[in-house]
Amino acid sequence: MESADDKVIEKIYRSRGGVVYFTDSFLDVSNAKTVSKVLERLVLDGKLHRVATGMYARPVEDENMGPVLPGIEEIAEAIIKRDKARAVPTGSYALYKLGLTTQVPMNVVYYTDSSARKVKVGNQIITFKKASTRNVSAIGEISRLVIQALRTIGKNNVTENEMRVIRERLAEEKPYHLQHDIKLAPEWIRQLMRPSQ
Repeated sequence: MESADDKVIEKIYRSRGGVVYFTDSFLDVSNAKTVSKVLERLVLDGKLHRVATGMYARPVEDENMGPVLPGIEEIAEAIIKRDKARAVPTGSYALYKLGLTTQVPMNVVYYTDSSARKVKVGNQIITFKKASTRNVSAIGEISRLVIQALRTIGKNNVTENEMRVIRERLAEEKPYHLQHDIKLAPEWIRQLMRPSQ
């Protein structure tokens, strides 16, 4: 009979490095209390790292940088996936992801249809803000970022250079996704996102 420790370790090492685990990732192995104890032991033994409260990861071994843990974006995506939520990056994070700023945001903010919360990851914070269904219904990876980025920049504040970057990025979006998402945007953003512009 394999112990709960062995089963948890086996599951972790069968997966690639860099995967984010939660206590409920192992509920097929044992109950939450037992799993939590096993994960804590693995952290103490250096086999696993706690990346945030209730979240763990095995680092990816990089030949130049050594052990590399998941970044703030990967942790946010893991939370979104676990919660089966819809979420979209917003604010300075949306600007950064589109290439409209080179400044890496210390904290990332997502609109979500799940519960509002803040998750501390080292010195950084992931903020999930409860938003209307309309705000998280965009389906295009690029077009949903564009809507949030333009909201952040504000009406009448968009520069020619920003529009050039936005048009270049929107050209990479799937046409169906773009058409779907344009309908969800405020009218002034719609005008800027239309391919004919």
